[in-house]
This record gives sequence, C-alpha cells and structure tokens, in this order.
Amino acid sequence: MSIRERLSGNEASATAMKQINPDVVAAFPITPSTEIPQYFSNFVANGTVDTEFVAVESEHSAMSACIGAEAAGARAMTATSANGLSYMWEMIYIASSLRLPIVMSLVNRAVSGPLNIHNDHSDAMGVRDSGWIMLFSENNQEAYDNLLMAHKIAEHKDVLLPLMVCQDGFITSHSIENINLEEDSEVKKFVGTYNPEHYLLNSKEPISIGPLDLQAYLFEHKAQQAEAMKKAKDVILDVSKQFEEWTGRKYGLFEEYKLEDADFAIVCMNSTAGTTKFVVDKLRKQGIKAGLLKIRVYRPFPAKEIASSLAHVKAVAILDKSDSLNAAGGALFTDVTSGMQVNNVNVPTVSYIYGIGGRDVPAEQIESVYEDLKKIVTSGGKIQNPYRYLGLRTREANE
Repeated sequence: MSIRERLSGNEASATAMKQINPDVVAAFPITPSTEIPQYFSNFVANGTVDTEFVAVESEHSAMSACIGAEAAGARAMTATSANGLSYMWEMIYIASSLRLPIVMSLVNRAVSGPLNIHNDHSDAMGVRDSGWIMLFSENNQEAYDNLLMAHKIAEHKDVLLPLMVCQDGFITSHSIENINLEEDSEVKKFVGTYNPEHYLLNSKEPISIGPLDLQAYLFEHKAQQAEAMKKAKDVILDVSKQFEEWTGRKYGLFEEYKLEDADFAIVCMNSTAGTTKFVVDKLRKQGIKAGLLKIRVYRPFPAKEIASSLAHVKAVAILDKSDSLNAAGGALFTDVTSGMQVNNVNVPTVSYIYGIGGRDVPAEQIESVYEDLKKIVTSGGKIQNPYRYLGLRTREANE
C-alpha cells in the first residue's frame, strides 16, 4: 500500500535512492541538486542504507567514480545540475559508450554564463545526443516514480545505457508536494538486484574496459549504442506497464492531455505541463478545444508516436526551455518537426523559446500561445515567424 507523504522533489529523489539502496553513490554539491546527495548522506550516516558514499572533489570525479564502480559490477547513482553536468561532459560520453547503466538525477538549471542558478533546460539539452536515456518529470511524484523505474530500464540486457531523470530546479526540486511513496520492501522487489554479465571483478572472465577504439570498430560500436537506444523504447513501455500494475500510476512515452479532439496543441516538458493543463481546462470551459502533449521520454525520442498523436490537430506550438542558438528554434522543436516530416504529418508548427534562466511563465503566457495558434488556423495555416520568444521583454520578439 502506498504511503502518503509531503516531500520536495529533491527529498523525493533522495528517498527513491534510499529505497533502491545502490552499491555506490558519488557526488559533488551544486545548486539546486545539492540536497539530493545531502539527504542521501544522512541515510548513509544513519545506517539506513549500506551504500558506499564517495564525496569527491568535482563533478568530473563523481561521474568517473560512478564509471569505475559500475564497470567493476556495482550499481551506481549520482545527482548534479547545470555547470556540474558540463564538468562531467567527457565522462558522460564515456559512461554511455562503455554501456554502463548508471542512473543520475539531473535537476535542471541554466548553464553559465552569465551565472544563473535558476531553471531552464540548457544542461539537459547540452547532452541530449550523448547516448543517455532521458526521462522528464512534471512534478515530485514523477521524479520519484521515474527513479524507481530507472534501473530496470537501464540495466535491461537489451539496453545497458545510462539514464538521467530530469526535474525542474527550484520549481519542483525545492517545492513540497503531496506524493505517494511505496514500501521499501516492495521497491527492492520491483527494482531487483543488479547482476551484470560482464564486469571487471569477475575473475572467470578477464576483460578490459575503455580500450583504444579506432577506425576498425568505433563505427560499429556507435551503431550498437544507437540500436540499444531504439530498443530502450519498448523496454521503457514494458517497465512502465509493470509499474502501473504495481502502483496504479500510469506512464507512457508521453502524456496526452485532452488531446484526442483538440484543435490546438502545445508540446512541452517538465513542470510547464502543469501550468498548461490548467490553461487547457480553462479554455475547454470556454468551448476552445485546446490540448497538451507532455514529453516524458526525450531519449529515445518517440518521433513516430508523437507525429501520430499530433496528426489530427490544426496547429501546434512547441515550447523549449532552452535555445539551441541555431536561428532555427529549440531542440525539442527540431526533434518534433523532424519526426512529423519523416512520418508525413503536415501541421502548421511554431517554436517558442521561454523561461530562460528561471523566468516566470504564468498561465496568461501559455494562454497567449493558444491565442496565437487560433490566429494561425484562421489565417489558413500561414506563419509569419515560426521562431518566437515567450515572455521576453521586447514586443517585437513576441510577434
């Protein structure tokens, strides 16, 4: 039976880690993820877990320690944000290329500079093509639930890829919400034990980890990573189904909120989905058929499934909480429109960059996006400017 509790997103994540009881946690503090290893270190000190907690001198060392532990046959976890993730960058790629199913809690924050400690998605988008599975969390409950599912996904024999669970810094990480926790014993039963097939400390199978890989094989190894990422989609759905049977909480590759008969749709990730649901409900009461597609699984990217879900709408707005600085919209916009094009779905689509550096995104701004979509439909699908800003303090940027 679930236990009703009030926790911040960071504490919920640390609680999930406690229940998983990994072999190794290596971490270095950085706002706004600091509380996760801080809470977890208390569990270690109190003897609640028997995890080896490694307090390292940098985030680069944190990921290096996780790589070493996982390669040796241990289950490893960590947490970080923004510049800390940037400092890990080299090791992020090494972790995925070595097919090590490390699990990381990424509390999303703007990457400097200029220095900013508040929320956007520039850290996650900076490593979106590094070979990590990426799950996004609308609220504290989802951050907790995604972490409970993470190891079963990452450690699956057809996957063996690292996985990061994202949540919005301060917006969810430090906000307290009512959530349902599962019993420790039930979590351990669901997550299971880690029994890797190949690992350094297996005396019966001497192996090397991280050898030089030149022209003869690197291409094939990268293709194997790509194939594992494709297979991860089915594994995620299977684990989510098992999770629903256990807890009653349902998850898919994305959530369709009042989308089945929608004329206008917004696509977004993380906490903004909560604000958008509020606006959708308001517009529905006015007879306006607004809908939402909330991305949960960003890598592997469910391009075909998203295109199918959006095929019937008359106009789509894609909200990116980071800018690719490419003069052609944000990363999510690029992925969604590419998926629609490849799958022969032709719907007028517009990109909005929003919320950079923690800029507030009130319901009124989300409502203005739906108003823009109505204008696009009224004009016969014509879009004067497909690359827009939402909430920027210049009038012309929002036109």
